[in-house]
Amino acid sequence: MDFKALFSTTSGRISRKTWWIGVVLLVIAGAVLSAILGAIGLGATATSAGWGSLIVALLLLYPGYCIGIKRRQDRGNNGLDLKILYGLTLLSALIQALGIGITATDVGNGVLIPTPAGWLMAFMVVLGIFGIYMLVQLGFLKGTPGANAYGADPVDSPALA
Repeated sequence: MDFKALFSTTSGRISRKTWWIGVVLLVIAGAVLSAILGAIGLGATATSAGWGSLIVALLLLYPGYCIGIKRRQDRGNNGLDLKILYGLTLLSALIQALGIGITATDVGNGVLIPTPAGWLMAFMVVLGIFGIYMLVQLGFLKGTPGANAYGADPVDSPALA
């Protein structure tokens, strides 16, 4: 498997198996990056954790987009829904990093927890539902059998999987 092409190109198609391998690698990379950012102090407060999350999201944006768009192309789709999801996810991360719509709630003994406003919670719920829809599209539904406008079937062509 050519990992450089997997994470750096948007042309062609990939199988569900290849997509899942890419997702697992990106989750591991995200965890490592988050741990590194936490170790240097981005994560000690809700605001700094928001900025840390935004940094990780930006660093993994393009590799995630590459594997996602190839999966959408495997299903004969141009990936507009994936682009919308990524845009809304970045917007959510930016809103959280800036602390917009988040207040501190005292839960007793001076312990404060960040609490999102109703509109922000609603936005996050809608984004979560959209994310589940995309997870089903990318990770569970079969691609178009045979060749389509985006290339050969990756299941029939193991070198492309």
